[in-house]
Amino acid sequence: MNTHVLFGISVAMSFVAFGLVTKIYILPGLRALPRQEALLALVIPHTFRFIGLSFLVPGVVAPTLPPAFAVPVAYGDLVAAALATAAVLAIITKWSWALGVVWAFNLWGTADLLHAIYQGQIGVGIDPSELGAAFFIPTVIVPPLLVAHGLIFLFLPRTKM
Repeated sequence: MNTHVLFGISVAMSFVAFGLVTKIYILPGLRALPRQEALLALVIPHTFRFIGLSFLVPGVVAPTLPPAFAVPVAYGDLVAAALATAAVLAIITKWSWALGVVWAFNLWGTADLLHAIYQGQIGVGIDPSELGAAFFIPTVIVPPLLVAHGLIFLFLPRTKM
């Protein structure tokens, strides 16, 4: 089967699977939490976005993976991980500007993932086989992270931090 088709099916199934987990387990639990705890639970997974640096590691990705895709994706994820870490620290220490940091992280993180998807599919237009071992990042990790970003946008306007 064509790698683009396999890639598309993998991404779609990841969204479906995580959507089900979110609807059945995650969202009901988050709604029962105060906003601070809900946001903390949603932001913490993003502190692992440094894994995007693997797009720069020879042997993990194919040597033909275009740097025009790999470099912005890798460093965009690193910035998102740093912002997520700052947001977590701001939330747990109850800094007055915690919501601002969460907003900054969520806007950056969402834009970064959407930009990476656009660049991979349209802008640079990579072949999924060039992702090598990093194939799991856009197929297994990115869909749940995008869902989490959506949930963060849902919980940010709630009252009381």
